[in-house]
Amino acid sequence: MIKGKLIKRYKRFLADVELSNGDIVVAHCTNSGSMKSCNEPGADVYLSTSNNPKRKTKYTWELINIDSGWVGINTLLPNQLVYEALEQNYIPEIKGYINFFREVTFEDSRFDIYAENYTEKCFIEIKNVTYKVGKYALFPDAVSSRGTKHLYTLISAKRQGFRAIIFYLIQRTDIEIFSVARPIDPVYATALERAIYNGVEVIAYQTITNPPYIQILKRVPFELFQCG
Repeated sequence: MIKGKLIKRYKRFLADVELSNGDIVVAHCTNSGSMKSCNEPGADVYLSTSNNPKRKTKYTWELINIDSGWVGINTLLPNQLVYEALEQNYIPEIKGYINFFREVTFEDSRFDIYAENYTEKCFIEIKNVTYKVGKYALFPDAVSSRGTKHLYTLISAKRQGFRAIIFYLIQRTDIEIFSVARPIDPVYATALERAIYNGVEVIAYQTITNPPYIQILKRVPFELFQCG
């Protein structure tokens, strides 16, 4: 990866970055949210590069350094991390599955992972978490109608006999608890409450990053109602 300093993020999917040699480049930002608490001009960032000639920019914004800690902002990475961890039986709460498939459609939603063994079938939807307030990691950082739809489809899957999991991967280490960002999206918060009531499991894990490496670190406690 290439190190630089963030100049600004704009048009949601673009960011200007000054490289160490003084060059200013445009990087793709995969994060479509507001990026509250992880969008700080002047902060150190890391970019990955691509040789795909069809891309408008060869750079992708991967990491930003906030308060001396690295935050992963690439929303595509959590799916890959969790998928690899599940294949290796690294997540104790989701062990014992034999087959794993990515991007599987169920009703009107497409879930990130479908897992199965001889006795159980499971849908897993993964969300990237970067928003922080105090000791809390929070999701979402902007209104997420798509996220709300996923929750209701997970409820439907659970009612039809599937195991249903919403998995939040927190790409920062300066937090202690995970909760829902109720003031930002009360509709999503209500949907999550209903999902839990109907048996959908909430699992939140934290990553640790030491560029260029990133790994899943540990499970984080979940509070439905943020306190403090």
